[in-house]
Amino acid sequence: MAQTTTVHQISGHSTAAPPSSDSRKISVERRNEELEKELKNSMEREAGLKQELQRTWERLIVAEEAEELLCSQLGDLEAEAVDHAREYRAQIMILMEQLSVAQKLLGDDHHASINTTISLPTQLF
Repeated sequence: MAQTTTVHQISGHSTAAPPSSDSRKISVERRNEELEKELKNSMEREAGLKQELQRTWERLIVAEEAEELLCSQLGDLEAEAVDHAREYRAQIMILMEQLSVAQKLLGDDHHASINTTISLPTQLF
């Protein structure tokens, strides 16, 4: 059966009848399918971005923990270096005192004259 178009006469002009409800229904269904497809794609993109954000967040946490560990280790090494420097300076002071005593003994005995000057910084850090 052939589909016919109804023509109305309005004030002397003929116009085509408005689209049938079937064609509107088909148009709405197509638009609905397009929107559903766009929504699905959008939701997939969102899920992918959430996963990427989660991975980035986990990497940030690992980096922060590593930074804390490195800072702690650096602080320990700095403290150890200061201790070593103080011990070294104390040993130098003892040796200087021993040298001074030896010079006085040699000077008192009128043996060879030794003139040694050693200067150390008064503070290492």
